[in-house]
Amino acid sequence: MEKKTNIEYLFKPRSVAVIGASQNKAKIGYRIVENIVSHGYQGAIYPVNPKGGNVLGNKIYPELSQIPGEVDLAVIAIPARFVFDAVKDCAEKGVKHLVIITSGFSEVGNTKEENKIVQFAREHGMRVLGPNIFGIYSSAVSLDATFGPGGILPGHVAIVTQSGALGIAMIGKTTAELLGLSALVSVGNKSDIDESDLLEYLAKDDATKVILLYIEGVKQGDRLVEMLKQVTRKKHVIVVKAGRSKRGAMAAASHTGSLAGTDEIFDSVMRQCGVLRAESVQEAFDWARFLADSPLPKGREAVIITNGGGIGVMTTDACEKYGVDLYDDQKTLKETFSKVMPDFGSSKNPVDLTGQATVQDYERAMEAALANDEMHAVLSLYCETALFDAEELAPVLKKEYRRYRGKKPIVLSLFGGATVESITRELRNEGIPVFSDVYDAVSCLGALYRSWRNLNAPVESAEKVEIDTGAVETILDRARAEKRRSLLANEARGMAEILGLDTPQALLATNLDEAVQAAKQIGYPVVMKIVSKDIIHKSDAGGVALDLVNKEEVVDAYQAIMRSCRSYKKDAVIQGVEVVEMVRPGVETIIGARQDGSFGPIVMFGLGGIYVEVMKDVSFRAAPISHKEANDMIAGIRSYPLLLGVRGEKRKDIDAIAKVAIKLGNLVERCRDITDIEINPLIVYDHGKGVKAVDIRVLFRNLKGGEQR
Repeated sequence: MEKKTNIEYLFKPRSVAVIGASQNKAKIGYRIVENIVSHGYQGAIYPVNPKGGNVLGNKIYPELSQIPGEVDLAVIAIPARFVFDAVKDCAEKGVKHLVIITSGFSEVGNTKEENKIVQFAREHGMRVLGPNIFGIYSSAVSLDATFGPGGILPGHVAIVTQSGALGIAMIGKTTAELLGLSALVSVGNKSDIDESDLLEYLAKDDATKVILLYIEGVKQGDRLVEMLKQVTRKKHVIVVKAGRSKRGAMAAASHTGSLAGTDEIFDSVMRQCGVLRAESVQEAFDWARFLADSPLPKGREAVIITNGGGIGVMTTDACEKYGVDLYDDQKTLKETFSKVMPDFGSSKNPVDLTGQATVQDYERAMEAALANDEMHAVLSLYCETALFDAEELAPVLKKEYRRYRGKKPIVLSLFGGATVESITRELRNEGIPVFSDVYDAVSCLGALYRSWRNLNAPVESAEKVEIDTGAVETILDRARAEKRRSLLANEARGMAEILGLDTPQALLATNLDEAVQAAKQIGYPVVMKIVSKDIIHKSDAGGVALDLVNKEEVVDAYQAIMRSCRSYKKDAVIQGVEVVEMVRPGVETIIGARQDGSFGPIVMFGLGGIYVEVMKDVSFRAAPISHKEANDMIAGIRSYPLLLGVRGEKRKDIDAIAKVAIKLGNLVERCRDITDIEINPLIVYDHGKGVKAVDIRVLFRNLKGGEQR
């Protein structure tokens, strides 16, 4: 039976044992003790090594059992073959958390040993961080239990990193960037403690204002989604994700699977959770530093102050790119700035002080913007000119930044030669958000606004839909009895009926005469589709015929379909041909849901039809979803304007699409044996006229509970 240990002891241990401590300065065990001692940790420090001795004024204990006091945290830095024995010693000592620095486990295929350690630890009330990590830093108790370069500055940013080497480099980078940390945690193999566990603590940590995650892979993604949704309601969360390449895409027998590249899903889910995704570590650091120190805006509209028209236009472009709204009340702009600028300047936004502006002009303009409550953020830009004494600029910007701090967000951009670059470095070294490139400056403000919008968005719970799961399982069990992993067309339609989806009228014909009778009963025009467990992509096999308007066309189509499908797959088992009502035209979309390897149940929506895999105009969300999340997913595709109505067409029934997405999300969340359900096309009609699920494909695990034959 597993016991639970409060994760606070990981960040606020009263005592730390270093198993593998060394007197040899070249060893990791020495470096960890050195960092703990030099950083000023006030708790008890217990180095452990069978050789005994003394390291940096601390007695080395030959065995963990000989330590006189309790041990909250044990840092293990010994060869992999000895780690399990050390874990057993920790259990006997009553250690609460294990920080396993050692590599040589699942990252090199030694998963069995790693699992054995974690299982034993959990059974004895211990949690495991790692293995294969560089350690942990916590400003709460001034603990640097890493083998990094040291010198970590305390502050308000928490970094959680999966990469050890990059994490160690981050230590030096944070020092160089003067980025203060509340915590730095290396998660490595994530055998036990992962990002979700750490987020649970950091969400409540008063010292942490910004959380920066470096992620290479996601485990238990559905739990991570749940935690991120909670945390981003309280704090800024930034993520850097490695692995954007298409080679990471997951192949599957459905469009939903083949379109579900890991990066596309990750990107959509992070957006859904309110997480800011940075393109690079440098961008993430710029954002983190700015967000940790900047007040939240009180409104949406920003003002640009500049002495150069060109750089002002570039900043305007950057504002559009990064989602920063510009203040546009021309009357107020004129009243605010006409008194503090040259007569030949422009009070339009960007407010152009012209190339003849003085330091005093800047000072007055920035103070005017600060005093106006309708202007919620400021971007102050400076281009070097022959008439401007750049040396006078630094003290003014320092003074104005102090005025703004805690009241309004402000970012600065200075562009010029060696003197200007020197001023920029000087200001950055004092924690002032100043950049050489306006796009970097606006990127930070854009990140703040994206996070601010999420912090202020109304909370919406995922919408629950009643589903007769018993009826769903009955359909799946019948198909399983035939050793199938996909539903036939009539079975898929039965699934759609359980969900309450509108589908075309259809009949299954097992021979030509039945096909003719079915077409007559339904009424022309009709569509015919092959029904075979061995032919999933019907169009590719020539198994579809459209717009059949009389008996002769039905006869010809039936024979052509049979001939094409036999040629496509000679050994295909064909149950018959489905004769379907020819639906009236509308906008063809695709909608689906599946079990993703990282995030569990996900929903997908996009432009449909035969070109879906070419266009790849799709977006994803982790399921189940709220009505707002469904609408955001729909609005996230490039072809969304088609649904709003173009060239005189009416708006389409977007609400009906959202309801289908919610139902599919509920289905795959509650029936985990369904690996894919896809509707392509889902025909969308004018607003209020609904949607129609034309072609439905359902894939499932052939044994209950996820086991595969």
